[in-house]
Amino acid sequence: MTRKKRRLYMLGLALLGLGAATALTLTAFEDNIVFFFSPTQLQTQDIGDRNFRLGGLVEEGSVSKMPDGVTTRFRVTDTVHTVAVSYRGQLPDLFREGQGVITEGRMINGVFQAREVLAKHDENYMPPEVADALKEAEHFKANSKEQKPSS
Repeated sequence: MTRKKRRLYMLGLALLGLGAATALTLTAFEDNIVFFFSPTQLQTQDIGDRNFRLGGLVEEGSVSKMPDGVTTRFRVTDTVHTVAVSYRGQLPDLFREGQGVITEGRMINGVFQAREVLAKHDENYMPPEVADALKEAEHFKANSKEQKPSS
């Protein structure tokens, strides 16, 4: 075997190894990547059956405990659209109506089944994703008012 062929084989093996390592890394990340959506974004996108984060404000008057004492139902809103959420477990101490929240879970039969609920930690802080989604929703709300035809 000539030196040129040997170098070519080594280069091919190195590229094959690099490709295999990249494929394994991307496969491992696929299970751990969690996307963030607002209620308005959920109306326009097909999420499928995967975990994601849902963020917004807990709608006033929507929190209710189920008779089992463990399950809580509430609605998350971005002031334009609302999504029903069901959570089984103990809610964070800072969880309350009208406050920012991020939930992680998946949609099942039109209800977001949360496996984790994160509440904001003081009155001046709102997670950047939630703040951006609320700003965008207010922008959509303002634009829809401007586009209504006058009588």
